[in-house]
Amino acid sequence: MESPTIDKETLELASQDVRRVIERQKEERQILITQMNILFVTNTALLSFLTISRLITIFSLFSALEILLFFINFLLLIWALLPRKFFISPNLEENEEKKEKLKFPEDYLTFSPQEYHLQMLADLRETYNKNQKQVDDISLALKYATGVTAGITVVALLHQVTVYFIPELQKL
Repeated sequence: MESPTIDKETLELASQDVRRVIERQKEERQILITQMNILFVTNTALLSFLTISRLITIFSLFSALEILLFFINFLLLIWALLPRKFFISPNLEENEEKKEKLKFPEDYLTFSPQEYHLQMLADLRETYNKNQKQVDDISLALKYATGVTAGITVVALLHQVTVYFIPELQKL
C-alpha cells in the first residue's frame, strides 16, 4: 500500500510546527523549574519567620501542624525536583507499524525524503507525548506544593495572631 504523496512544503511546515511545539514544551519545563525555585525560597522564608519569631520552637498544635506541612511541602518539592528522563528524537524505540526497532542513522538513511520527514514527524510527536508526561508530573507536584505553602502561611498567621493577641496564650 502506497502512502499518498504529500507536498514538500506541507511537510516542511508540519516539521516547523512540531519543532515549535517541542520548543514551547522546553520553555514550559523551564518555567516550572523557576516556579519550583520560588516555592523553595518562599518555604525557607516561612521557616525562617517561624524560627525567628520562636513560634515553631514552642510545642503547640500550631507548631506541630506547621512542621508537618513543611515536611509534606519539602517532599512535594523534592518530588518535583527529582531527575527525570526526557526523551529526544529520533525515537529509537519500537516503530508501531513495523514492530521493530529502527536504527539511526542506518534505517533512516534508506528512507526517501518524504518517508524520512514522515518518520521524523511521528518520532517528534511520540517524543512530545512522552516528555509531556514528565512535565505534567512536575506541574502536579508544584500545584500541590503551592497549596501546602498557602496552608503553611494560613497556619503561621493564625499561630501568630493567637499567640500575640490572645492574652492567655502569651504566657507560653
